[in-house]
Amino acid sequence: MSGNLNPRYTFDHYVVGPNSRLAVTAAHTVSENPGSAYNPLFVYGQTGLGKTHLLMAIGHRCRELSPGLVVEYFTLDEFVELYHQAVSAGAPEEFRKRFGGVHVVLLDDVQFLGHSQEMQAELLRLAVEFQSAEKQIVLTSDRPPDQIGDLDDRLLQRIDGGLIVDIGAPAYETRLAILQRRSAERGVNLSPEVLATVAGLEVQHVRALLGILNRLHAIQSVNEQPLSPEEVRSLVLGEMQTDDSPSRSTVPRALAPAPEPQVDEFDQFLTGLTVTVAEQVESWTAEIRRAIEEWAGRGYETATLEALLGQDVPGGTVAAVREYEKRVDRLRRLEAEVAEFDPDAARNPVFKSPDRVADAVQLVEEAHKNFVPPPEPSDMFSLHDFLMGDATKMALEAARAVIAQPGVAYNPLTFVGPAGVGKTHLLHSIGRTLQDASGRIVACLSAETFASELVKAIEENAVPAWRARYRHASAFLLDDVQDIGNGETVQEELFNLFNLYADSGRQLVFTSTAAPQDIQGLDDRLQSRLGGGLVATISSPDPELRRAIIVSHLESRVGAADSQLVDYLSRQDVDSVRSLLAAFNRVVSGAQAMGAALTVEIARKLLEGPPAAEVQSAARVRTSGVVVSPAGGITSREKVVWEWPDPSDRVIEELV
Repeated sequence: MSGNLNPRYTFDHYVVGPNSRLAVTAAHTVSENPGSAYNPLFVYGQTGLGKTHLLMAIGHRCRELSPGLVVEYFTLDEFVELYHQAVSAGAPEEFRKRFGGVHVVLLDDVQFLGHSQEMQAELLRLAVEFQSAEKQIVLTSDRPPDQIGDLDDRLLQRIDGGLIVDIGAPAYETRLAILQRRSAERGVNLSPEVLATVAGLEVQHVRALLGILNRLHAIQSVNEQPLSPEEVRSLVLGEMQTDDSPSRSTVPRALAPAPEPQVDEFDQFLTGLTVTVAEQVESWTAEIRRAIEEWAGRGYETATLEALLGQDVPGGTVAAVREYEKRVDRLRRLEAEVAEFDPDAARNPVFKSPDRVADAVQLVEEAHKNFVPPPEPSDMFSLHDFLMGDATKMALEAARAVIAQPGVAYNPLTFVGPAGVGKTHLLHSIGRTLQDASGRIVACLSAETFASELVKAIEENAVPAWRARYRHASAFLLDDVQDIGNGETVQEELFNLFNLYADSGRQLVFTSTAAPQDIQGLDDRLQSRLGGGLVATISSPDPELRRAIIVSHLESRVGAADSQLVDYLSRQDVDSVRSLLAAFNRVVSGAQAMGAALTVEIARKLLEGPPAAEVQSAARVRTSGVVVSPAGGITSREKVVWEWPDPSDRVIEELV
C-alpha cells in the first residue's frame, strides 16, 4: 500500500485557487510537521475536485522532507479489506500491529464509515494511538463529518479536535489555470481562446473539465483545422445538454572534569579497555533491543535476535542484525509478490519468519504455477481490419494513441455507441496489440462476465483470489460497462480496481452503449472517473464507411469487388456494421449454396426476395388439392413431380 501513491499527484501538479487554498495550506503544514500541526486533518468536497490528489501530495511531500517516514495510503475499502483478511485468518491483532511502524496514514473516502460500527471502532483506536505517538492521520470524504450517517460521537470528537477544511468547485480563473497547466503537460495544442471558452462553461468538477480537454484534443487531432471557440462552445454545450522523529534529549556536560587519580600506564590501559568494552557491549545490546522491538511490532519472529542477547561479548552483532534485516526485506518482497497471485497464501506465517526464506521462495513459485490469469483479448480482432470513416475516425486515432502510450495518452478511454458499430472489435484489438507488445497479461472481458465471476467468487469464498487475477494485469478492458449498473458490490470492486490501475499508470479501456453520465444505476464516483478520461463516440456507419467495409470483405472472400454489387450492398438500410456484415454474409452464403456467381441480381433476390412473377408462378405450381391439367384430365398432388432447387430433393410418390 505504501507504494501506491500516484507519481503525478504532487503539490507541483496541483493548481491552487480560492476554492482550495485553505485545504492546500493545511496540507503543506501537515506535510512539514506530521503529527504536530493538525491531527487529524479532514478534507471534504464533492467527487472530482482533487481530494485524492491532495491526499497523495501530502504523502509525497512527507517522504521528500523525511525519507525515513513510513507513509501508507488506503481507500476506505482497502482499509476494510485488510481488516477482514486479518479477522478471517484469526489474527486481528496483526492488522493493528502493522501500523506500529507507520508514521503517516492517508485514508480516502471515509464517507462510507457509517455502514460499519466495527470499522469506526478500529479507526478510533488508530486515531487515539497515532495522536498519542504524534503520528499523522489525514482523512477525505465527499461530505463533512457531521453529515456522515451513524458516525460514532467519540470518533466525531476526535475529528473535530483536528482541522476540518473543504474544497469547493473551481472558479473561472482556477479552471483556466488548470486547463493551461494540463495542456502544457500533455502537449495539447489548443488556442488560448479555446481554453478560455472551456473555462467559461462553469464545469463544477475538475475531472469533468479534464475529460472535456481530452475530447477536444482528440477531435482536433483528427481534423486538419484547429478548433474555434464557436465550434467548442457548440460541441460541448450540446453534449452537456444531452448528458520527523521526536527530538533526542541531550545530557549536559560537566563544567569541569573531575581530577583523575594518578595511575601507571598499564592500569590506565586496562581501565580504558574495560570502559571501551563496556560501552561497546551496551551499544550492541541497545541495537539488538531496538531491532527486536521494531520487528516484533511488525509481527516478525525475533528468536534469532533474542539469542544474541545471551552472549557475553556479542561480537558480530551488528552484522547479525543486518543479516536479519536483509532476510526480513526479502520476505516482504516475496510476500508482496505472492499477494499479486494468491492473497490467501500471502498470510502464511512463513513470511513472518526470517529463518524460513527458502520456504517462502517455494510458496511464491507455487503461486506463480497455480495462478489462473483473467480472460484475455480475442485474437479474432485486429486493428488493421478496423476501417476508418467519419463515424470511427476519432475512436481509431484514440486507440492508436493508447497503444503508443498506454496509461499516458488517454486513461481511461471509453468508446460509446450503439450495438454493432465495432466497439468490441476496437476493444479487443487494443488489448491484443498491448499484450503482444509487452508480453504481459491484459484482462479483457464483458461486464456481464466480470459480474458473474464475482458472484461465483463470493459463493466459493474466494474473492481475494478473484481480485488478484485482475490486479496482476497490465491493462484492464471492460466491454459493455452499462451492464454493470445497479450492482453495488460489483461497482465497488470496479471502483477499487479503477483506482489501482489509474494510480499505477496502467491502461483502462471501456465500451458502453450510453455516455457515462447516462448509464442507469452507475455510481457517481464511477461516472466521474469514466468521464474524466476520453469518451470517444462511434456512430452508425456512413455510406463511405459501409462501402469500404463491403470492398474489404468482398476482396477477402471472393478476390474481386464488383462495383455494382458494392454500390447495392453499401446502400442497404442498416444502423450498424454488424447488420451490414449480416446482409453481406447472407448474400455470399446464399450464392454459394445456389452455385451461382456473386452478382447484384443474386444479391437483390436473396435480400429482397424473388420478383413478383416468379412468386405467382410458384403459387400456381404448389397449390393444394386437385388441379386440372392442360389435357383436361384430373391430376392428384400425389402424382406431381416437385421442382426443388437441388435435384437430390426430388421425390416422386405414386398413388397406392
